[in-house]
Order: sequence, then C-alpha cells, then structure tokens
Amino acid sequence: MVDQPLWEQIGSSFVQHYYQLFDSDRTQLGSIYTDTSCLTWEGQQFQGKNDIVEKLTSLPFSKIAHSITAQDHQPTPDCCILSMVVGQLKADNDPIMGFHQSFILKNVNDSWVCTNDMFRLAIHNFG
Repeated sequence: MVDQPLWEQIGSSFVQHYYQLFDSDRTQLGSIYTDTSCLTWEGQQFQGKNDIVEKLTSLPFSKIAHSITAQDHQPTPDCCILSMVVGQLKADNDPIMGFHQSFILKNVNDSWVCTNDMFRLAIHNFG
C-alpha cells in the first residue's frame, strides 16, 4: 500500500474535521476560518470568520448529516491545499440532496485554516 502524500493526509483530515463540526455544532466552525477567509454559499458572498459563522449558523435547519462520496486534494504553487468534496446531505426531514464543496487550506502559524470555501447543492433544473 502506497503512503498518501502529505497534502492528501492534511486535506482528508480537514474534511473529516469540518463536517464533524458542521454536523454537531456549527458555532465552532470559526476556529477553521480567519478574518480574511471567504465563503461563497449558493452564490452569496461572505468574508471574515464572524460573517461566515453567522451565515452557517443561520441556515434554516436544526440537524444535518453529511455523507462524503469523494474528495480530492492538490497542492498549490503557493504551498496551500485545494480540496474538492462531493457528497450528500440530509437536513431535518428534507430529502437527501447532493452537494459540492471546495476549500483552499493554508498553513498559518503551524495550523491549517480555510481561506476559501465554496458550496453548492447539486440541484439541476433541466427543461
């Protein structure tokens, strides 16, 4: 078995940590963002950990569970990590929905933080 590259290990660990926090206590997500982090949530833009956490905690469901289908991670030329996640989520009594989420992770003071986060539900309107 071949060892995973370091960026794969860091990216996978981050993804696991992110969705565990999101599913259990979204108020704790501020620990992974910085004051300059950016979030695009279904086309809406937010910047800074306070605005990001405010958006995520105001989402209109009381419980949620994410199931990760696939994740890919790449190193960037500026020593960051680009992570892409595909999965499904179940919020309250809503039907299961697909989603896509991308993160850019950066090492700041020996800790990996999310500088960029983009989320979209995988909903398509054909017709």
